[in-house]
Amino acid sequence: MPQDIEFDLPFELRTSPDLEGARRRNLRWVQDQRLVVSERALDWYRSWDIPRLAAYGFPHATGSGLDLCADAMAFFFVFDDQFDGPLGLAPGQVARLCQGLVDIVHGAGPGAVADPCSVAFADLWRRSAEGAPPGWAARAAHEWEYYFAAHAHEAINRRRGVPAGMEEYLQVRRGVAATGLPLSLGERAAAITVPAAAFHSPQLRIMREIAVDVTLMSNDVYSLEKEEARGDVDNLVLVVQHARGCSREEAVTAARDEVHERVARFRHLAAEVPAMCRRLALTPGQCGAVDAYAEVMAGWMVGYHTWQTETLRYRTALRTLPRSGPGHFETLLEAERRADHPPGPS
Repeated sequence: MPQDIEFDLPFELRTSPDLEGARRRNLRWVQDQRLVVSERALDWYRSWDIPRLAAYGFPHATGSGLDLCADAMAFFFVFDDQFDGPLGLAPGQVARLCQGLVDIVHGAGPGAVADPCSVAFADLWRRSAEGAPPGWAARAAHEWEYYFAAHAHEAINRRRGVPAGMEEYLQVRRGVAATGLPLSLGERAAAITVPAAAFHSPQLRIMREIAVDVTLMSNDVYSLEKEEARGDVDNLVLVVQHARGCSREEAVTAARDEVHERVARFRHLAAEVPAMCRRLALTPGQCGAVDAYAEVMAGWMVGYHTWQTETLRYRTALRTLPRSGPGHFETLLEAERRADHPPGPS
């Protein structure tokens, strides 16, 4: 099974001391937002242990900072699962639906009759942007826009039914994985502001891209069976197997090699960061922010990887849900609700 594949991520794993508190608060939030309602949906959601992902991935965070990270992680996974059914094969419908969420990023409200995903996201965006530095808020707004917009292109690829090439795969996968957003949320939770000259240095830009790719690529290995059963093609293993005409085992090995090469590159670049900070004449405080940001990226990679080896989300998905049906128990998006409950005759 792909879940048995091991990745070597030589970074220190730490855990937030507020894990148990986050579990209680996150469960209350997903229920208050009506992202999880029925008992079977609640049992399935609990088995993911999303607060543990937040505690591993953001070990420096506690209280409201950790809650924001945990609630955002919950939103990502619940929202993603809404597209595992028929909606995920309708690119135009997906684009229209996600535009409403993009509009929230740019100042619109969730609407008078909003679905649970829109209401929950409006709450997340308000909490994350409140008091944020303007540069951070602008960047996060773009990242959320990219995340929502990429879902329509994932739907296009599902309809095509054949994996794309590596470059196109990465453009879509980086979007729907939302992997840039956890790094930005990690900055907020750590209360750090990285100087623009350092943030946009070649070292940190490449390190950020690597931190994004390592999480999504390792996840593609662990979620392979779940995704393949539901017709997803934006998966590194499937992309490699299709491009090379190789066996499944060879494709999984190649995917692991891709991850390890990126990890080695990340560590090499991290060793260059102190010299880069000196050349930019950064203050000790600014250098500390850069160091903390590098720790955020490393912590997210190892935290996410450790969580996905422990969660039941991937190991039991095909036993818990229909192999080829929707990847969720509850319909949370307004477009799906209308499809499930069409109006009666007038």
